[in-house]
Amino acid sequence: MCTAIVSFDPSSPVPVILVGVRDEFLERSWRPPGRHWRDRPALVGGQDLRAGGTWLAADPGARRVATVLNARGPAAPEDGRRSRGELPLLAAATGGPGPLDLPRFDPFLLVGAEPGGVRLWHWDGADLDERELGPGLHMILNSGLEGEGPHAGRTEDAHMAARLGHFRPRFAAARRPEPRPVPSLDAGPSAAEPVERAWGEWLPLVNGDGLARTDPASLLPLADLGEGRIWGTSSISLLALSPEGVRYDFSASPGDPGAWTQVL
Repeated sequence: MCTAIVSFDPSSPVPVILVGVRDEFLERSWRPPGRHWRDRPALVGGQDLRAGGTWLAADPGARRVATVLNARGPAAPEDGRRSRGELPLLAAATGGPGPLDLPRFDPFLLVGAEPGGVRLWHWDGADLDERELGPGLHMILNSGLEGEGPHAGRTEDAHMAARLGHFRPRFAAARRPEPRPVPSLDAGPSAAEPVERAWGEWLPLVNGDGLARTDPASLLPLADLGEGRIWGTSSISLLALSPEGVRYDFSASPGDPGAWTQVL
């Protein structure tokens, strides 16, 4: 149950704010954000070591970011299936998913953002929908934008509804942050303001808002599925896009206020 939270305000000096929460089996190996792709040296993101792709990628020079979530629908055939981790790399590098052999991908929700706008692509296994996300706050879950997709009555549907119901009004009520970007690509993260000051009232929410990770409404879920299989939030990304640059903060210890590091 990954979650993406997007705030788009064209009148702000920082038009796009993106929160990316990655939920996965914790034994699945990955590397923290870096420049991991030789064929796309401009891109920065965490790397999934099983398939080689990513759940979120940023191109700081282009002021562009993309993130992918699993969506509902029939899975692609095993023979010839491609990883959804390719999609953020493509969208961050080019501004969109481009022409794809879509039946080779499992259903997905792909968010692409630049200072001038935010787009959402939804592939449900049969049709691809593309839409512009207008000004305001948007919360995207595996069930769709604002949880608008069909619900099958499963436990995870109730958890997504609870997460949306708890966190959306709190993010909407909190003062919108305007993190200043690093002054230049060569300045390094140390030139930027501390994470607490940069993200303000949003940071306690992103850190879980005091909910237990086992709470059905938790933004940072954690569940023991037995036989050594632990599923839950493995990382959180915070990004701010402006014409002047990109701010990118990352936590590999969800819920720990002291675990944040600046990537860009």
